[in-house]
Amino acid sequence: MIFFKQNTQQQKESDSNEQNESQSSGLRSRLKKTRRALGSIFGTGSKLDDNLVDDLEDHLIMADMGIDAVDQIMSELRPQVKSGKVKSVDELIQFVTNKISQQLEISEQKLVVEQSPFVLLLVGVNGVGKTTTAARLAHYYQSLGKSVMLAACDTFRAAAIEQLQSWGKKLDIPVVAQQHGSDAAAVAHDAYESAKAKNIDLLIIDTAGRQHTHSSLMEQLAKVNRVLQKLNPQLPHESIIVLDAGNGQNALSQVAHFNEMIPLSGMIVTKLDGTAKGGVVVALAKKYQLPVRFIGVGEAMQDLRLFEAKEFAQALLPQNLAESE
Repeated sequence: MIFFKQNTQQQKESDSNEQNESQSSGLRSRLKKTRRALGSIFGTGSKLDDNLVDDLEDHLIMADMGIDAVDQIMSELRPQVKSGKVKSVDELIQFVTNKISQQLEISEQKLVVEQSPFVLLLVGVNGVGKTTTAARLAHYYQSLGKSVMLAACDTFRAAAIEQLQSWGKKLDIPVVAQQHGSDAAAVAHDAYESAKAKNIDLLIIDTAGRQHTHSSLMEQLAKVNRVLQKLNPQLPHESIIVLDAGNGQNALSQVAHFNEMIPLSGMIVTKLDGTAKGGVVVALAKKYQLPVRFIGVGEAMQDLRLFEAKEFAQALLPQNLAESE
């Protein structure tokens, strides 16, 4: 029996390793546009010299990794190359990958749903995928055994209300909504009271997309926040900004403006599969040091994934010269 238990444990560990490798491989596939852009400087006959290092710096910046993050990496890389401690292209790639991973580690923090009802407020500009993200978050926490409720506080678009209600039916999740044009803060109020009465674990509030430069709409968002805090000073437990990776450096200004109106506690970066600007996640982590709660890498429910720094860094760059050819 002892041998049987050991073999069973070994099989579980093997299955887990295979699953992790599969997920990592899947992420690499989804981030191929960024990786191809960064890996385009490497090829047959590539040699480690100052020109290659300069090209790498340019490509990291073009991938929207941000000047601060790139400067830190290059300031550490150049002395290593000059001294011969980094002596091949493959070693250069591994060095940069490790440095990116280190910069991202501060943003690798899983979101733990503890209080009941736990209130998660989603904010962001138009078109970043907030409503779909709300549904995917609901699906994810459902899979963990949590009861979930959705609040349709995007009352400016009738289609947004209908979209969230449609997701609610598909996922068998209650959705609190009012008519188009209703007071979003009132919807949030009713949703919280309903979630509390029904002992719901997680309430996800989907807010209207608004440009961060539109002061009146931003004030309406602040009203939602104030109403929630009157119900419970701890609310919302989590305020997450949803960002489209394709917006590149503009995503940084979005975080700054929304954080002035509502203190943000995390980020979700979506649409990473459709852009060569995946480096923006590094820029965001470097500048704001906020947790990246999830990343979006496709259209399916399971394409909203927990963010893992090392896995993400390894998916951004070809991991050796042979892979880039």
